[in-house]
Amino acid sequence: MSSPARPPVPGGVPAPPGGHPLRIDPRHSLVRVPAAPLPVVDETSAGGIVVSRRDGVDHAAVIARRNRAGRLEWCLPKGHLEGNETPEEAAVREIAEETGITGQVLRRLGVIDYWFSGDDRRVHKVVHHFLLGATGGTLSVEGDPDGEAEDAAWIPVAELHGVLAYPNERRLAEAALVVLVGEA
Repeated sequence: MSSPARPPVPGGVPAPPGGHPLRIDPRHSLVRVPAAPLPVVDETSAGGIVVSRRDGVDHAAVIARRNRAGRLEWCLPKGHLEGNETPEEAAVREIAEETGITGQVLRRLGVIDYWFSGDDRRVHKVVHHFLLGATGGTLSVEGDPDGEAEDAAWIPVAELHGVLAYPNERRLAEAALVVLVGEA
């Protein structure tokens, strides 16, 4: 049978049954220094859905790129604004670079706003998305200056929901479908 706990020592810690009082040497205690907050960087990008009607069905040009974990994911083409570009101008340029398809902005689809962290910063990213009508070009990722797009494909707009990796982009595809069905 264990012995009862000793009465507490004033200012001390009571001993556990059958044990000795806990002694903490303040010279050996760990001092926790709070981590410095990461700097926040704001980034603005633009892209969207460029469509071409084939046999009465609207198809969208989408790209496949690797995520941070190295998995290949289908997504909408997009990229950073350069210089004094407007979001519309950047969307047209980025879609052409990443898919090979030139287009004309038909309407704004929406804005996706999200956060992510790197090793040395937190990024607040805002991406403007547009619906574009294809005006020319050939589907290819060869013009992607960053080499991020590994593949490109024409996907029927009505099937984008099952192909796109990100929920926010799937919602934009649904909005594009509503617009396209309303115009048909």
